[in-house]
Amino acid sequence: MAQSTLSAPRSTTLPLPERKAPPRSRLRNLWLALSLPLFIFLLLPLVALFLRTSPSQLVANLNQPSILQAVGISLVTATGSTLVIILLGTPVAYLLARRQVPFRRLIDTLLDLPIVLPPAVAGIALLMAFGRQGLLGGMLEDLGIHIAFTPYAVLLAQTFIAAPFFIKSATVGFANIDSELEQAASLDGAGSWQLFRFLTIPLAWSALLSGAVMSWARALGEFGATIIFAGNFAGRTQTMPLAIYMGFEINLQMAVTLSVILIAFSFLALLIVKVLLQRDES
Repeated sequence: MAQSTLSAPRSTTLPLPERKAPPRSRLRNLWLALSLPLFIFLLLPLVALFLRTSPSQLVANLNQPSILQAVGISLVTATGSTLVIILLGTPVAYLLARRQVPFRRLIDTLLDLPIVLPPAVAGIALLMAFGRQGLLGGMLEDLGIHIAFTPYAVLLAQTFIAAPFFIKSATVGFANIDSELEQAASLDGAGSWQLFRFLTIPLAWSALLSGAVMSWARALGEFGATIIFAGNFAGRTQTMPLAIYMGFEINLQMAVTLSVILIAFSFLALLIVKVLLQRDES
């Protein structure tokens, strides 16, 4: 008996037409169009501010004593607070980067808190700590040391708000250093201080400087904590942001002039950070 074998018809699949990927220029133009609204929104207020005053008006307003005093107080206190942050923040950053610290996550969160904390809350907290009736303020008052509503209060407020920017950047800089380099230097006889001064600091220099510049810029623009803890006294505690606040109610042109100056300082600070980071990556 012959067996018949049935052969199933072969299924033929037709090749699908290839989809051409859109050219890169078209994708780039699409993303550019989607990015323009936010870019214009961020740029338009700055352009409007600079168009509000002419260079001649800007130079003329710079001769006003109130503006010069506010600029001087801001530069002195921001620089002073940055130096304090570098001095006290460097050991903290090194400890977080190189040592197993108990409750490290909790400490790291505590250091980040001033960044997200409302500045007014920071001012109240500082007042409760260092004011005349504060936790430490009463003892300091007995010793004849007055902090609240003085230039020292401006410095403390700026330090409290701006310190996390330096600590975060310095921690990353210290953590990125190859530990084998430090071990090799130790084997060659370098002590702990020599190792930190001549190896660790130079290798983390860009991160330290970037963090210091960011802290300086943040301290320069501090407003909320300062006005509550230090007050707004012209020639004494009135920084540029506080003078802008007063100028908005009294002399708008003075507020515009100080705003332009503050933007220029902030832009230069950010530009320095960008250049340092790009140089470090290359």
